[in-house]
Amino acid sequence: MMSYTPATSEPHWQKAWADAESFRAVRDERPKYYVLEMFPYPSGRIHMGHVRNYAMGDVVARFKRAQGFSVLHPMGWDAFGMPAENAAMEQGGHPRDWTYANIATMKDQLKPLGLSIDWSREFATCDDDYVAQQQALFLDMLEAGLITRKSAQVNWDPVDMTVLANEQVIDGKGWRSGAAVERKELTQWFFRISEYSEELLSALDGLSGWPEKVRLMQQNWIGKSRGLQFRFATVGSPEGIDQIEVYSTRPDTLLGASFVALSPDHPLVKSLAEHDGRVAEFVEECRRIGTTEEAIETAPKMGFDTGLKVTHPLDSAWELPIWVANFVLMDYGTGAIFGSPAHDERDHEFALKYGLPIRATFGEPGMDLAQADALVAKAPYVPMKSETVAYVRGFAGQPDQTGEDAVTAAIAVAEQQGWGEGVTKFRLRDWGISRQRYWGCPIPVVHCETHGSVPEAKENLPVLLPRDVTFDVPGNPLDRHATWRQATCPVCGGPALRETDTMDTFVDSSWYYARFTSPHAATPTTRADADYWMNVDQYIGGIEHAILHLLYSRFFARAMAKTGHLPETAIEPFNALFTQGMVTHEIYMTRDDKGRPVYHLPENVTDGKLADGTPVEVIPSAKMSKSKKNVVDPVNIIADFGADTARWFMLSDSPPERDVEWTAAGAEAANKFLARVWRLADESPEGGDDPDLTRAAHRAIADVTRAIEGFSFNKAVAKLYELANAIGKSKAGGAPRRAALRILAQLLAPMVPHLAEEVWAKSGGEGLVIDAPWPVADPAMLVDDSVTLPIQINGKRRGEITVPADSTKEFIEAAVMADDTVLKFLDGAVPKKLIVVPGRIVNVVA
Repeated sequence: MMSYTPATSEPHWQKAWADAESFRAVRDERPKYYVLEMFPYPSGRIHMGHVRNYAMGDVVARFKRAQGFSVLHPMGWDAFGMPAENAAMEQGGHPRDWTYANIATMKDQLKPLGLSIDWSREFATCDDDYVAQQQALFLDMLEAGLITRKSAQVNWDPVDMTVLANEQVIDGKGWRSGAAVERKELTQWFFRISEYSEELLSALDGLSGWPEKVRLMQQNWIGKSRGLQFRFATVGSPEGIDQIEVYSTRPDTLLGASFVALSPDHPLVKSLAEHDGRVAEFVEECRRIGTTEEAIETAPKMGFDTGLKVTHPLDSAWELPIWVANFVLMDYGTGAIFGSPAHDERDHEFALKYGLPIRATFGEPGMDLAQADALVAKAPYVPMKSETVAYVRGFAGQPDQTGEDAVTAAIAVAEQQGWGEGVTKFRLRDWGISRQRYWGCPIPVVHCETHGSVPEAKENLPVLLPRDVTFDVPGNPLDRHATWRQATCPVCGGPALRETDTMDTFVDSSWYYARFTSPHAATPTTRADADYWMNVDQYIGGIEHAILHLLYSRFFARAMAKTGHLPETAIEPFNALFTQGMVTHEIYMTRDDKGRPVYHLPENVTDGKLADGTPVEVIPSAKMSKSKKNVVDPVNIIADFGADTARWFMLSDSPPERDVEWTAAGAEAANKFLARVWRLADESPEGGDDPDLTRAAHRAIADVTRAIEGFSFNKAVAKLYELANAIGKSKAGGAPRRAALRILAQLLAPMVPHLAEEVWAKSGGEGLVIDAPWPVADPAMLVDDSVTLPIQINGKRRGEITVPADSTKEFIEAAVMADDTVLKFLDGAVPKKLIVVPGRIVNVVA
């Protein structure tokens, strides 16, 4: 008997699909289905995470195609970004060449997986055409009032001389340079996403196809809060500032205030710093400890006492000191807070450090003032707002009430007395997209001395990056280019300078899903195509993109609808979202003569030893990492076992939302099973009909269909194991066996499509299994003819009995009394009770 050889079979079937253009997406009369995996960055190599991600999407795409949908399953490349620029700096060459070489390599690595991708729609975000359409979108959004230019505080890397996103600041340092990141005020381009805060928040409730944890993460990021905005009157401020405005979500703790704290970027602090070197020095120290919210939140609390004071709004004789504090953010609220140390961990830490009073506003239910003050002396008391507490220094509402009720009452008192007003605020800030780097989409704006910042004329798009740049000097090469900056003002025709900032790469990935609907159009989208294909029915990607990428994509869909590039029905672009787990592997380590760890590739370790017999330390599975050398190369797995084995293992080992551990033993087991399936199709036993096999096949249809629809691919795999075992054990031959094998092939096709084509062909299937409609289970075959009931005697299970499914109670009782096990236990006695629970159990009480 010949053996199954994936190295020969898989390319054969891939060519057959390509020749038939099986995966070309067509807009026709069929219902559509759009499945999309988050597109990859062209780093140069695919990894097992890619295999898992795209195998999942491929299951869905093939399944929906078999169900009669016109399926759009495209692929592209998220191609701009700093890694390409870094490679140019470190290795020489040009970012463009590095990027396209990596795309070619990764495409060659992905193709052998047999993914049902419409490669005719492929693009990279650095393609001239994509750049042109993104710039056209920018101009449309600018005209629609969705973009603004303003001065703002940014994360500035003083070595790379560029703005960094919060995610690029690690422990207060630039992710690439390692330099301490500074706060810097620059004029930047912003998308006005904050104007959509309420809409982006409320619409989350309608995203029932999204994981609850992702919706919660977005909700927290948008950060809606209701609080009190009011003003403290300053006492003799030498700067002439007679009020400091604050915003607080806990105005109920106002009688516990012990200080007012200002952001280092507050206007009053800037004014003080101009006249007081100590203030200026403190501000510089704050800038050196990090700029992100996370860095500021986790850094040691630092403060500077300005010597100034404010009066309390509820007691003009009560004065509070004004401090500058490193933990107060200028871009949230008003850049000023009042500190209530008794009920805030941050304020409590600050008060202890600087010896400020700690006064309880409320305590645990039943506490009096002294008990509440004692409670908060060493640690803050921070109950949930929904909990009822005892207000010992309350000024609104009842002595015992929830924080929510107290906040509402405090706002009402302030408004009634005229010293504050209730305000709703959002944490979400406008999206700054300006980046001082070369390898990104140029911002299509010129700066004219007469007319200021002027949009480039659309007929001049795309504005492309110059090729003749160097990276031997830090900073943006566009600023140094001899001629690229020179432009003509579209308004007056006079000389102008191009904008040298390029767009944040999040922009590139915020609308690519829409471009896939008409990737070669001369406009960002073609409405007929967008109307047909949008929305993405199933989006698949990592949880690490749960906040910014998805939030920005949701904003962009709204912006594209407002500018006419998407229908209003597409303002939520992703109907369903699935976030898959990581692929992990054990780490193999020895130590050198100085005790330092030395890591070893999995292929160099056999039975816990290196080739020279040196034992290795096995560290439990972790995310695959090049530095730890626990990366398994998919190319090697495909070469050794075939693509179907890699796909099968990725889908079978665990629920797709959990991490999966790659093991050599697991891969070998998957390969053995697939080889066994091939042998089943190659066998031709001479048997007759087998109703049980037919029934098993239809049960498998129902179970696998349900499992795929529920994204439970591991459960689908388990049911296919059962069906393969049923075929192997059955005595059926001829037509009945071939019919079961064809069903097996159809059910296998979304997961192991190459093997499925082999089984389909061997069992007499017509054409390609990819073109066969998805099988439908016969309801009659899903009804059991018989049922097995456990027999319990005096509370213990002693046996079981199989009876027709439609048996009457009397028939079951008679069958039980004739059962040998029951007769043995009764030993001639008559049972005291005989209880039949139809379809479940029989109880015999002797």
